[in-house]
Amino acid sequence: MTLATEIARFRETLSEWLHGLYHGMIEHPATEKIEKEAEDIQDAFLFACFADAFGIPSPVSYYTAELLPYLAEEFEAWERRMWDRESLVERKGQQYHF
Repeated sequence: MTLATEIARFRETLSEWLHGLYHGMIEHPATEKIEKEAEDIQDAFLFACFADAFGIPSPVSYYTAELLPYLAEEFEAWERRMWDRESLVERKGQQYHF
């Protein structure tokens, strides 16, 4: 084998590997499901910590108020997302019924 054929084979292998990596990380539909599930878990955590933002009294909110400076950016987006949702049941139903 010559050096040129080795380089060509390496480029082909690298191209296949990079295409597989791109497909697995970005193109594959499972990434959307993983992102939605992570968002739901984050929503549940923030709701447990700051339920009083929606008028639900919770003694936990008193202790988790110290987290608010660290979660301020996420809190605003979460609060907007929670008010914009039609219903949580509908959102969970969309995950399982296309």
